[in-house]
Amino acid sequence: MPTNVLTALKTAAGRQSMPDGSAYRSLALADAEAIARQCKLPLKDVELAALENNILPERYARNRQSFSLNDQARLLQSSVVVVGLGGLGGTVVEILARTGVGRLRLIDGDRFEESNLNRQLICRLDRISQSKARAAADHVRCINAAVEVDCRQENLTAGNAAALVAGADVAVDCLDNIEARFMLEKASRSAGIPLISAAVAGTCGQLTTIFPEDPGLSAVYGDPDQTVPVKGAEAVLGNLAFTVSAIAALEAAETVSVLLHRASSLRNRMLFVDLKDYTFETLRLR
Repeated sequence: MPTNVLTALKTAAGRQSMPDGSAYRSLALADAEAIARQCKLPLKDVELAALENNILPERYARNRQSFSLNDQARLLQSSVVVVGLGGLGGTVVEILARTGVGRLRLIDGDRFEESNLNRQLICRLDRISQSKARAAADHVRCINAAVEVDCRQENLTAGNAAALVAGADVAVDCLDNIEARFMLEKASRSAGIPLISAAVAGTCGQLTTIFPEDPGLSAVYGDPDQTVPVKGAEAVLGNLAFTVSAIAALEAAETVSVLLHRASSLRNRMLFVDLKDYTFETLRLR
């Protein structure tokens, strides 16, 4: 990192205290943006340089007790592809951007419609008929300008799946059909990256983590070469906002854990949640 950047960071860094009284060196967002402009660098590079010099960008101050500065830097250096930007995907994207995942590839070929208003975080009245991918990208930029956004207004297919996941560290399945989930799983295996898969129906949701060598979705839905339903139970039970938000939060949490190389308790297991009676069960898949 150029000397002028380090000098600017040390000059701008201030002392702050956490609610528990512990002190840390802080970099205000306005100062980070000014250094980025002055040194003609992406904001993400400035934040990374700060973290590498034990200076915490203030936007991540409330992450500090759970994530070390090295953890925060790892997240900024990570790349995640989120496929499906409806109920699950929109909330997952919001959480990952706020948490500080540095590169997000956002995949969805659909546009918002009125029935999305009940649960999809990024859907608003003024966004009806707009591209979900473009709206999600704009949403991320308004939350965290340090995050690099790669917006793809296309649906995942057998033909483009490999290209859509290329270069990502983790793939996140927020799809609404089983056939596409298997396509994403196959592409993730070929790329050698983990897949975090979730689904929602009514008051119920499910979540699992699949590494390339794991049985994966076949343990949930059966052999993909055999007949499997295109749609899951959501086609009958619908999608409720509180279920979508809860499962999306869990999916984002699992994504962050995998990015930080923390042991996953959902590998070869499925978390099943029913908010009707607040049942949380973890089922072994093999």
